[in-house]
Amino acid sequence: MNIKKLILGLLCSLAIQTIIKAQTDSIIKAKILDDGSQDAEKFYNSGISNFANKNFSDALNDFNQAISLKPDFERAYYNRGTTKFEMKDYNGAIADFDKSLTINETADSYFSRGQSKYALNKKDEALADYTKTTEIKADYAQAYYYRGGIKFENADYKAAIEDFTKAITIKPDYAYAYNDRGSAKRQMDDINGAISDYNKALVANSELAFTLNNLASVKRKQGDFKGAINDYTDAINQKKDYYVAYNNRGSAKLDNGDFEGAIDDFTKAIQMKADYSFAFNNRAVAKYKLKDYKGSIEDCSKAIQLNTSYGYAYLNRGIAKEMIRDNSGACSDWKKAVELGVESAKNYSGDCK
Repeated sequence: MNIKKLILGLLCSLAIQTIIKAQTDSIIKAKILDDGSQDAEKFYNSGISNFANKNFSDALNDFNQAISLKPDFERAYYNRGTTKFEMKDYNGAIADFDKSLTINETADSYFSRGQSKYALNKKDEALADYTKTTEIKADYAQAYYYRGGIKFENADYKAAIEDFTKAITIKPDYAYAYNDRGSAKRQMDDINGAISDYNKALVANSELAFTLNNLASVKRKQGDFKGAINDYTDAINQKKDYYVAYNNRGSAKLDNGDFEGAIDDFTKAIQMKADYSFAFNNRAVAKYKLKDYKGSIEDCSKAIQLNTSYGYAYLNRGIAKEMIRDNSGACSDWKKAVELGVESAKNYSGDCK
């Protein structure tokens, strides 16, 4: 599963809100000038309060006022940047973090600028900012975690594991870091290490549905279909609309010979995500096992309609067509599967004219 992008996207906002909360906890009291007018600190404090209440437009206006009164107000630039980040103005956020860094180089500004660059898919630049963050503040767990995430995406799993381990060393209850380290170990075929890390993630946070899904997928790979089904079920109980877990549980049931149960799960996944081509193809396989060849062909066709490059759907449709003696149609599908890089399709297309 490509759950990584989903985990990083959710945490970007969380990380920045954590930082600004620290600002809120040590808020500066407003000062009143002799003439009774409010100064930059008053607007800054109001901005912090509005941000905490998710009134981002008001917070932005407050920080603008604070900066207009005090052009070298580093914290106002930083927090205006975090506000722009929440408003998805990532370029504007970067400009404010740049200004903040010209006044005072802080780990938080480098980290938050890295988050903004990552949001713009400037991953190399984000990586450099996360590294700079750790140079200024060696125990910045989130910087190691997000840097590890980019290394994971770059398939540098060994380096990713090193960063996730640093994050865990600093923050021993860092559930997301355990989860992602487990996924990196899984990519390196360290299955026992992956299981251990997924379990540690669940000890730290028992409500991580995606970790339960990951743990189940490892068990399925080991042939422990019953254990996998149980863990997928727990993931679904945690997140009722978890269509990926329904699809995966259906696959485990398919592996375990429960074809009707598999069809039920694939159908639920499709009901939640109508364009889920993988679930249509998987349901086609289950229908084929029950000798519902027409239904199998229909589901494969739907998968192909949703994803015209889905080679395995062509392969499976060809197999089902052969069973209803549509040899011409079967050959056409197998040849298409071969064109799309499905090597196993050659075993079927070899006898086609």
